[in-house]
Amino acid sequence: MKTELVDLSPTRKEIKIEIEPAQIRRAYDRISDRYVKAASVPGFRRGHAPKSVIKTRYKSEIRSDVLRELLPEAVHNAIGEHSLAPIGEPDVQLDNSEALGNLGDAPLTVKVGHEVFPEVKLDKYKGLDAVRRTRPVTDEDVQKMLDGLREASASLQPVEDRGAELGDTVTINVQGKFVDEPEAEDIKADDVEVVLGGEGVQQEFTDNLLGTKADETKSFEVAYPEDFTSKGLAGKKVNYEAQVSAVRRKELPEVDDEWAKSLGPEFDSLETLRTRIREDLQARSTSESEHRLRSEVMKKLLEAHTFEVPQTLVNQQTSHRLESVVRDMIGRGIDPRDREVNWEGAREELKVQAEEDVRASILLEQIAEDEKIEVSNEEIDAEIEAIATASRQPKEQVRAALTKDGGERSIAHRLRNRKALDLLIANASVTEEEWSDS
Repeated sequence: MKTELVDLSPTRKEIKIEIEPAQIRRAYDRISDRYVKAASVPGFRRGHAPKSVIKTRYKSEIRSDVLRELLPEAVHNAIGEHSLAPIGEPDVQLDNSEALGNLGDAPLTVKVGHEVFPEVKLDKYKGLDAVRRTRPVTDEDVQKMLDGLREASASLQPVEDRGAELGDTVTINVQGKFVDEPEAEDIKADDVEVVLGGEGVQQEFTDNLLGTKADETKSFEVAYPEDFTSKGLAGKKVNYEAQVSAVRRKELPEVDDEWAKSLGPEFDSLETLRTRIREDLQARSTSESEHRLRSEVMKKLLEAHTFEVPQTLVNQQTSHRLESVVRDMIGRGIDPRDREVNWEGAREELKVQAEEDVRASILLEQIAEDEKIEVSNEEIDAEIEAIATASRQPKEQVRAALTKDGGERSIAHRLRNRKALDLLIANASVTEEEWSDS
């Protein structure tokens, strides 16, 4: 077998393989003999048909078996001969299909294309310039969080001495008929809570339910805009009949020590609650600042190192990012199938970031290699425990799932890259600057 390596690009390699006729004939004869022993041909006892008859009758099957036997071994040996580490499955193409007509008369030539990791020569990666800006926590920020907790603690109290007002929650049983589509199925829904004047509430509901009381019925028409979020209602007119079952007003708690205690045993006073809110906001601000710093250092590293990356890995990372977008939509209660999304366009946009992800991973791995960074079993165990805690699953269950999917190797790789980035941050030239919203 003869082979020749062709460099198509830093990440694309092609091996030309020539399989000699003698090797092909040996395989052809061996496989033909196997067919002679097993084949049943009319007019001959099993195993006694002439080989020439068998070769003619089973020509296509024998040829396929010869290729299945020769090609994988030839490809494997050629890759080993040139010490290549392919990414993904190689692209194998027969270069002279005419040689299949009479197997063994001429050599078979094959082209094997595959991707490999590029050779990366590291430039400067220590002493990268970066800026750390930490968002200050103000009294206004603390008060905003306190107001949010107060809103979350609000209760709805029945209203009996007046009609519904703006801000009240009106509970209705509603039935709707499409004005221009009488054949369409009616809309029916019970115990619908409508906050009068609330965000996302159609103005017609607010206008017609103002002043209502329990057990009253109101009829009105709603004209939905063309860009309404629900495609089934967009641009449609619906006649509604709404029966009011309850009117309730929001009642906010007094901001005092007793309310603070009701939020948890760790709060013994309003002042303790305020202190904890400020600490949490400061921790969040510090975390945000560190995240921005790490992103900036990584950006500087990428700017200093431009090289071709394997498209197989870029496509895989693009798919991961797209899956993350879909999971996020589902998590927010949005059915991706109901959205008019240009998924092909979205994939192309995500591909740009995916290429940076792959380049960053390759760089961090090279830095980890040069700096001899290792990951211990104890560190992997700690990461698995963190995953188990976050997902609220038993540690052994997480470990079993990860082991099945090869996840522990993936965790080790991620931890190694994280430690490489930690090294970059520790050796960066960081300037402290005041926070700016710009």
